Amino acid sequence: MKRYGLIGFPLGHSFSAGYFAEKFAASGLTDRCAYDNFPVERIEELRSVLPDGIRGFNITIPHKRNILPLLAEIDAEAGEVGAVNCVKVLPDGSFRGYNTDVYGFEVSLRRMLEARPEPLSPLRALVLGTGGAAQAVHYVLRKLRIGYVDVSRTAAGPNRLSYGQLTREVLTEHRLIVNTTPLGMSPNVADKPALPYEFIGRGHYLYDLIYNPAETAFLREGRRRGAWVKCGLEMLVLQAERSWEIWNETPCM
Repeated sequence: MKRYGLIGFPLGHSFSAGYFAEKFAASGLTDRCAYDNFPVERIEELRSVLPDGIRGFNITIPHKRNILPLLAEIDAEAGEVGAVNCVKVLPDGSFRGYNTDVYGFEVSLRRMLEARPEPLSPLRALVLGTGGAAQAVHYVLRKLRIGYVDVSRTAAGPNRLSYGQLTREVLTEHRLIVNTTPLGMSPNVADKPALPYEFIGRGHYLYDLIYNPAETAFLREGRRRGAWVKCGLEMLVLQAERSWEIWNETPCM
């Protein structure tokens, strides 16, 4: 039995576990492959929680960055991002880290932007949140040459604004807004980032890394005002398939 899984804390409902269960069933792999959740509150407990023979695992909050000291090797892209969400277990039992969020977000964002028949330049972004997921978003935005400013509860320098500093001018200059925070995730579906939504309109793109619900309060506010919106489901599917490719050295999708 080939075993895979997800580590994080708390895990609750897991997209990955359900996705891979369906994948294995559709591919006739149910009796040969398994994907399970492994709640890990402290990263130091990881080795004691993982089952023998596990071939790879995904990583979610809060361990995308604090797993780094446990890695024997790290993919160059993940090293530049500074966060890992996919680990391949090498033959000697050591860990090699990757960031498949980068792949998932880049492909999904490109599709969103290319679907709109309007000039994309100049395009600047606001990135809501500063956690591990934000690091992958930063990497992709730099790769696509899209300038960005972080937004958090408190400002910290010229490239980070507080929510209270988001004026009409800032929203006009930054037409792509990416939410990397958990605000609005089920079951707290009424929550949303504290943006001045009245300044968002048809020229904006709102991307939410949250997939449950499919339309968060953040996206709903943008859609009502004519913005193009997208949730994180496609990104999750893409990153999951990229993880499968890494673990098994097989073509993605």
